[in-house]
Formats: sequence, C-alpha cells, structure tokens
Amino acid sequence: MDASHPHDASPNADASVEDHKPDPAEKFAATNKRGERGPDESIWKGGYSAVDQSGVFFILGLATIGLIGAGVFFWPLFIAIPVIWIVQLLRVWWIKMGVAYELTTRRFMHESGVISRTTDRIEVIDIDDVTVEQGIMDRMFNVGTIRITSSDRTHPELRLRGIKDVKKVALMIDDARQAERDRRGVYIESV
Repeated sequence: MDASHPHDASPNADASVEDHKPDPAEKFAATNKRGERGPDESIWKGGYSAVDQSGVFFILGLATIGLIGAGVFFWPLFIAIPVIWIVQLLRVWWIKMGVAYELTTRRFMHESGVISRTTDRIEVIDIDDVTVEQGIMDRMFNVGTIRITSSDRTHPELRLRGIKDVKKVALMIDDARQAERDRRGVYIESV
C-alpha cells in the first residue's frame, strides 16, 4: 500500500482493529492469569441420598415379616404393613426434597426446606475442619455424614446427612478450602 493512494487499503483492515472487543470469556481468562478473582465455578452438587435409610428399611422389612406372621392370627395387622411403608417413603421423600448442596470454588451453599426455602452460604476459606462420620450400614453402602466446622457465624457447625460417596465429597470440600487459602495466600500454623 502506498501512502499516496490511501484508497488502496482494505476497508476491513481498519475496522477489524477497532471492532475487536474481548468477549466475557476472554476477560475472565485474563483475570485468572493475573491471579484476580474469576468466575465462581461449580465443583459438586448433591443432596440427601435415600440409601442413608438402609438401616430403617432393613428394620421395616423385619417388621413386615413379623406383621405378616401375626396377621395370620389377627388379620387387621395386614393394614399396618402398607401404612408403615407409605409413612417411611413419605419421610424419605420429605428429607430428600428438603436439602440441596452445592460446592463452588469459593462457596459452600446449602438450601433447606420444602415449603419455604432457605439458602445459606459459607465461604470455603472460612471452613476450618471437614469430618466424615459413618456407621456400619453407612460404610456398606458408601454413604455418611459430613460435619463442617467453620468460622461462619450463622453455621459454625453444619452436618450434611446422607451424602453418597461421602469420603470423595469431603475431600472435594477440603481441597476447595485449601485451594482458596493458597490463592489468597492464607496460611494456618499448626498448633
């Protein structure tokens, strides 16, 4: 291109420089490269697992066998069998619908309630300890309770009951906590 003939330049050459605006994904990528706060990414979502009620279902099975045996002599006991199973299934459904959890790179969120819903957040950097509790039946079915101890004022101790793959989820929570502390440069001395 010659300076004496400015019309020889491609009309798109100047427009492409002026029209290039970074999209939001590029902005977030640039932010992450500088070590600044990027988007909050989901790591895990979960809720209550009905497998946690395996012990109760086992006991109900034994009670059903006993009621069938007793129902032979006193037939109205047969009515109790579907009633206890329906009550237990409704109980499990209510618990399952009543809780939801989500772990992100910066927060642990838990929702509770069926009719009215409450959502609470704990910053993962505020989590002090993650403990796994399992009984005999829990270990057999790989479920359990995670106890989170934090410096959060509303929930200094949070118990997540009926979590499937409980050890894996507890490790994810602990890893997210450590990653956020490393990112912010927060180090805790062992006492």
